[in-house]
Parts: sequence; structure tokens; C-alpha cells
Amino acid sequence: MSLAEADRSIADIMAELGQKARIGAKALAIASPEQKRTALITAAGAINAHRKKILAANAKDMEAARDKGISKAFLDRLELTDARIDGIIDAVRTIAELPDPVGATIAEWDRPNGLHIERVRTPLGVIGVIFESRPNVTADAGALCIKSGNAVILRGGSDSFHSSHAIVECMLDGLHLAGLPVECVQLVPTTDRAAVGEMLKGLNGNIDIIVPRGGKTLVARVQDEARVPVFAHLEGIVHVYIDKSADLEKAVAVTLNAKMRRTGICGAAETLLVHQDVVTTHLKPIIEALIAKGCEIRGDATVMSLIPTAKPATEQDWRTEYEDAIISVKIVESLEAAIAHIETYSSHHTEAIIAEDPAAVEKFFNQIDSAILVHNASTQFADGGEFGFGGEIGIATGKMHARGPVGVEQLTSFKYRVRGNGQTRP
Repeated sequence: MSLAEADRSIADIMAELGQKARIGAKALAIASPEQKRTALITAAGAINAHRKKILAANAKDMEAARDKGISKAFLDRLELTDARIDGIIDAVRTIAELPDPVGATIAEWDRPNGLHIERVRTPLGVIGVIFESRPNVTADAGALCIKSGNAVILRGGSDSFHSSHAIVECMLDGLHLAGLPVECVQLVPTTDRAAVGEMLKGLNGNIDIIVPRGGKTLVARVQDEARVPVFAHLEGIVHVYIDKSADLEKAVAVTLNAKMRRTGICGAAETLLVHQDVVTTHLKPIIEALIAKGCEIRGDATVMSLIPTAKPATEQDWRTEYEDAIISVKIVESLEAAIAHIETYSSHHTEAIIAEDPAAVEKFFNQIDSAILVHNASTQFADGGEFGFGGEIGIATGKMHARGPVGVEQLTSFKYRVRGNGQTRP
């Protein structure tokens, strides 16, 4: 924060951000598809050109985080590498090339009285994104909002402040070259937590949607205090169920990837359910593969009797998002029992079934009410980029408006256009 900003209250600073964002949103809502594409392609090029600066900024954040004794999972989410920057660039470029959603006709029909009615996509307005450690959210959220015609106010955590600032500068380069207001993408210039409170109040009506991306404490606060609608998931308690029809090779490979590829992301598996009919054939190979990668096993009585190094699973384990190399394992007597367990403990984020029986898969898909359901594939595909969205602004687990990865289409609402020729209602 500059000295001039330090002399002003957080409320005043945030109110001004809201006013500028509303002006930016009006310009962006009517921007041409080519303007938005140019802004994003330019931003991607700027990220590539300034990668050394971004990595240097991230190094500052990483050093400060280590000094605080931050967990390995947190550090993994915070860290940027050349490969991860390549991923950010690819995501922004992919979003740039997506079809422009604004003004697209979702449906149209004619009424008997001659009226022609169209339902068309329209931007939401101003989106507030509150996130913690992942610097890539800065680029993903900025790019998705630009593409969908929305202004965005980004409030990153103090741990990722330098990284986010360096990335936002690249986004602003793109907006400037495209002739769009730089106020379309704004980063909150303070790490003071009071700024979050101001955003949750809605900045005098200037924020239309809040998207939190972070841990349970952050998301719970947002859901409790926000005076505007929220796209959020509180936890990622993700299940993998090994059906009695499961192929052993797939079961081992998918479970290992779902848990251990990156343990700190919300799509990482936290609970493994194994059908009792395949305990003798499938359980040990799966568990041995997990242990070989350094995963701690917490199991029920059957698992404890078969896996000497397993620790006893408590009731709380079934309700825990570990975000670490730990998995809880339970033996279930049937598909129905697996579904019942998931419905009891799931956070409605992502669930997977490993099975070769089509009937079992259909029952799993039909009876479980989570945002993302996966068959014979890793739960770590629960990601907007992997869905072809280019990126995501978050994973929504609620049931209103958006659900699952929130991409450009989910960042729009719609309006009706009714065309007549002098009709009046009797």
C-alpha cells in the first residue's frame, strides 16, 4: 500500500475499488469478442515475457511462508515454477480462444401471438474473488472474468501478495493494449483483513458475486457474512469407491493418482471405499501402492487386520479433508452401503467409482448428489482446465446457478429479448 493509501481508511479504499470496477464492468459488458481476445492473448504474452519477475516475486512469498512454518501442502499451492507458469500461460490462451458467451442465444421460440422470445447470456457484473495461497487464481480469475464480460476485484492472501501483484500487472498490459479500462481487473492493495469484510458487504452494491477460494475457515466466513450471492465449496471431502466389478489395474492406478498426484488440491481423494467382495484381491495392491508413495492409512477394523501399518480411523476421519498424504479406508458390504456412506459424509464436491458393471455406474451416478461424478478416472480431473474451460474461478458445490467448475458460461446470467410487431395483451 502506498503512503497516500495508508492515510485513507480501508473502507474508503475498497469503496473506490468498487466504483471503478462498476465502470469497468459497463465497458467490458459491451466490449467486442476481439477486444477481449486481444486482451488475453497480450496478457499471456506478458506473463511469458515477465516470468523472471513473477518467479522472483514468488520467491519472496515462498521465503516468507517458510519463515512462518507454513505446511508443505500450503507451500505446494503457493509455489510457482517455470512449468506452472507455462500452465498459467496455456490457460489464459485457451480461455482467449473459447467462444465468447456474451450475447449468445441459449434458447429461442415463437408464441402463438407472434412474439419471438430469446434467452441470451449476459455478464454478471462485478465479481469479487477472495483467495489464499494459489497465485494462479489471479490469472485464471482475471482471464475468465474478462472473457465473460465481468470486472473482477481480486483479494489474494498475504502469503501470495507479491506473486499476485506481478501477475496482475501482466493482465493490465493486456487490457490497456486492447483499449479496455484497466479497472476491469483490480487487486486489493492491502493485506489488511478488514478489506475482506468490506467486500463481503458488497462495496455499496458494486459487487454482484463473491467467489472464495481457500480453506474451510475462509469459505465459512464468506458464507456466513456475505451480503451478496456466493459461489463456493466449503470442503473437498472426495471419495473413491472400488466396486466388486472393478478392474484391479485401473483401481490401483486411479486411486494412487486421485490421492497422491497433488495431495493439497480440492479434488484429491480423502476416503477410499472398497467392496467386501474384492478385499482379498484389490485392497492390498491399492494400499501398498499408496504406502510406497508415502501415504498414511487410517482404516476400519477390517483394514486394520489386513494392513499392519494402518492406524484406526475415527468418526472424525470420515469427515476430514486432509489436504495431506493421508487417506481413510473403509470396507463396505455393497454399492448401496458405499452410496449411503458418501451421502452421509460427502461435501458434494467430487466422487469416483471404479467399476466395469454399467448398472453399478448408472446407480452411482443417479443416486449421488455431488457436483462432479467420475467413472474409472482420477478425481484430480475435477478442474476447469481439464474440463476444457481453460481454467476455473472455483468449484461450486451449491445447487443455485453454477455447479462444479465455474468457467466463462457459469460467470454469465441471462436476459430475455422479446420481439413483437405491435401486439397488445387483451
